[in-house]
Amino acid sequence: MKPKIHPKYHVTKVRCTTCGHEFEVGTTSENIRVDTCSNCHPFYTGTQTFVQAAGRVERFNKRYGMNEKKQDNE
Repeated sequence: MKPKIHPKYHVTKVRCTTCGHEFEVGTTSENIRVDTCSNCHPFYTGTQTFVQAAGRVERFNKRYGMNEKKQDNE
């Protein structure tokens, strides 16, 4: 490696602004703050819900009559 051209490498703490969880990483930045981390994000904690997606599907079927066409053919 060439001398004096690479950034300094730091071991720094990453702090989550939502839950306050802190963990250490190696980086060229001196401090890092994130909005959500794996400790509080709904996808990783298992509290994610898909209620809104189900409503979208029902609204689509209602708007374009997908269910009505199936009933007419049967």
